[in-house]
Amino acid sequence: MSETLEPALPDDLDEQAERLMRRLCEKDLKVATAESCTGGMLAALLTDIEGAGHGFERGFVTYTKEAKSELLGTPDDLLDRNNAVSAIVAKAMAAGALERSSADIAISVTGFAGPGAEGDEEGLVHMALARHGCDIRHREEHFGAVGRGVIRVKSLQAMLEMLEQSLEAE
Repeated sequence: MSETLEPALPDDLDEQAERLMRRLCEKDLKVATAESCTGGMLAALLTDIEGAGHGFERGFVTYTKEAKSELLGTPDDLLDRNNAVSAIVAKAMAAGALERSSADIAISVTGFAGPGAEGDEEGLVHMALARHGCDIRHREEHFGAVGRGVIRVKSLQAMLEMLEQSLEAE
């Protein structure tokens, strides 16, 4: 079980993260995260599980356009032409995290966890998973205007599901 985040997260989420990290360790795989709207919460959750740290490689928190470009190598023109909360940006973030780490799997998230600018859909979240030798997977969620904390927790749950599905595909 996670130690420091346990009181703040639902028990089932904590158990899901622990199960995932144990499976990653058993398969000798490492994961990297590239997070925007969750602000590093997935990395914190995964690294909080005692005895499973060798399943985590690194985490990127890339909240701004500049961070996505500098840390993940997301092309400036791609960011200029597309909304940061989009499938194409989520995929580029996951690919960049995989390329700029020694992880076997990288997962990314970008979304509107709270009210955004006019026309931005609160609760819209895009996630992507990149894995060596596989096509990048994408998931789009419309969580609605349920609050910043709820959207972030639901995003964590969806990313853990994506990671578990990736391990089941082996």
